[in-house]
Amino acid sequence: MRVMIAPMEGVIDHTMRELLSSLGGVDRCVTEFVRVSERLLPPRVFHRLCPELATDGKTASGVPVFVQLLGGQPTVMAENAARAAELGAPGIDLNFGCPAKTVNRSDGGAILLREPKRVHDITAAVRAAVPAHVPVTVKTRLGFEDKELFLDIVAGIEAAAASELTIHARTKRDGYRPPAYWESISQARERVSMPVIANGEIWSVDDALRCRAVTGCDDLMLGRGVICRPDLPRLIAAANAEGDTIDALGWGGITPLLLRFFETTLLQYDAHCAGNPLKQWLVYMRGYFPQAGQLFEQVKRLRDPDAIRSVLQQSQPSSTDRYAA
Repeated sequence: MRVMIAPMEGVIDHTMRELLSSLGGVDRCVTEFVRVSERLLPPRVFHRLCPELATDGKTASGVPVFVQLLGGQPTVMAENAARAAELGAPGIDLNFGCPAKTVNRSDGGAILLREPKRVHDITAAVRAAVPAHVPVTVKTRLGFEDKELFLDIVAGIEAAAASELTIHARTKRDGYRPPAYWESISQARERVSMPVIANGEIWSVDDALRCRAVTGCDDLMLGRGVICRPDLPRLIAAANAEGDTIDALGWGGITPLLLRFFETTLLQYDAHCAGNPLKQWLVYMRGYFPQAGQLFEQVKRLRDPDAIRSVLQQSQPSSTDRYAA
């Protein structure tokens, strides 16, 4: 079993990838999408979204980071995929799942699911342009408005010789509303020989086990679930290892991560904006950790880094028990 971290635009950047992968249980990360339109992008664009290219395409914990591309034209997508591979990307991922209206209006993401042939053509062009040893993976949804073309899309992706397929078990119209239709992933998995990775509504170890049972997939991709529970990948990995047990992090183990994340972000952002990613993370976590909501109320109006740091330092646990609630 493998556990991947999803490419959440504006949420899981390289600083978050670094932190999450350091906690264990993560087998792969994927960058936020590189927007491809009409030209070959300069190397600096790839390095900005994937600084890990400077370290053999891996996080400090040794987890590979695939570069994700988003666009609607086969030729220019292929050219940029080749460039990413030349720069050291350990894999190329293609985004056919982003539901954002601004992205869809500019011929990218989930809107391409209305045209299975274009999905095939883009995938085939990228596969042909990238060296054989570099995986080309695809992330898709069940469709745009409905699932009518889903199996055609899946068949086209396999015919294009993609290495793996990740399926977010909702249509674009579904957005992120529950439930996730894991049964549809099972239908796709039964029709293709390439590995299929299940994604959608995996918030806990129990969800992960049920998703694997329903879909028949060995591998999972986590999105919002791993932001809410940073140690979820290693908990899932432990549950999959026979006889292995591990305690979940309590709030006492989360607060040091918050301070570490803030200090790392401060090195990357303008000082008065460095608190924004932290605040966003607290909003995600408050559904699982009530203390995150309380901490958010303390920092939400703060912009001065020293003031934010002071609040975070005061929130640190007095004991060394990382697993205390």
